[in-house]
Amino acid sequence: MQMTVSDEALAMAAAGGDRAAYADLVERHYDRIFALCWRLTGQQSEAEDLTQDIFAALPAKLRGWRNDARLTTWLYRVAVNAAHDRRRRAATHAKAALGWGDWEKARQADIAAEAEGQDWLQGAMASLSEELRDTVALILGEGLSQAEAAEVLGLSEGTVAWRMSEVKKKLRAVAQEETR
Repeated sequence: MQMTVSDEALAMAAAGGDRAAYADLVERHYDRIFALCWRLTGQQSEAEDLTQDIFAALPAKLRGWRNDARLTTWLYRVAVNAAHDRRRRAATHAKAALGWGDWEKARQADIAAEAEGQDWLQGAMASLSEELRDTVALILGEGLSQAEAAEVLGLSEGTVAWRMSEVKKKLRAVAQEETR
């Protein structure tokens, strides 16, 4: 019977430069972090890029990991922060790109047409604030409890419960608006 090495032990070894431990961490958590990134970004290609960026930076980030939370919780936090950073950069780039002539206008029109083609839930999720999207991605998408999501997001459990209540209200409103 083979003993399984804990995530925390692998993280400590990887932080110390153990490539095999790092490879094991990637193998264990890549799919989970990719799924979260997809939920946070709403696009497969963005999720792929974001996940690769996260795991490329992970060896250096592990050196700063303090082992005061489960590794999975810490990885979720890293992913949420990376998604926020990517959104901020995209917003900055979008602002800089506005008004760059006919080519840019055509590109923006293509992007808008593509966005309209997404399914109902993706559209409804996009209408939520990033805080609500992050919360619902962790709870519904990743199956975390409200307490676990609260830990990942650095919030109280009550705030997470309130956010989920807001998500339900907003999704109902979107559905009602569409039926009109």
